[in-house]
Amino acid sequence: MLAREHPTHVRAVRSEAQPARSIARKARRARQGGIRAPHHSGGGVAFGPHPRKYTQAMPKKMRRLAVRSALSAKQADGQIRFVDTLAFDAPRTKTMVEVLENLQTGGLKTLVVMSEKDENLVRSANNLPHVKTLRASYLNVIDLLVYDVVVMPQAAVTQIESWLGTGSSSVTEEESAS
Repeated sequence: MLAREHPTHVRAVRSEAQPARSIARKARRARQGGIRAPHHSGGGVAFGPHPRKYTQAMPKKMRRLAVRSALSAKQADGQIRFVDTLAFDAPRTKTMVEVLENLQTGGLKTLVVMSEKDENLVRSANNLPHVKTLRASYLNVIDLLVYDVVVMPQAAVTQIESWLGTGSSSVTEEESAS
């Protein structure tokens, strides 16, 4: 979440300052350094703020584990709706609303996960303010936590399983090794 920050704080340091030219050096005065020095009015700031990147690296295994646990929590709460297929012949928002009503999403914030990009499905959901479409390969923890209900066709489930694994294979390998 912190990586979404766009830093806007910046101050001019000594090399970037644009002081007034009336503060030019005059003869027979004490040495003051440059007119851009921090102690002159209009000079730069000594240690002013500068924008930085707020991204934090997270290991791939940890990201996958977070997605897996978020999906498990959604499944335990009954917030995942599975469908066989989810495809439209033409982009119709009315049809998308009917599908979501049949799935009993009840106006909740809904995340529709697709196996591959389906332009008709995306256009059908674009006008709905509480619905977001997302490809299964782009599934992330933030979207899983923000949206109340997740709608997945069977093709997306198999793609997510191949990406995340079933989770039980590592346990059976450890038991068979013992």
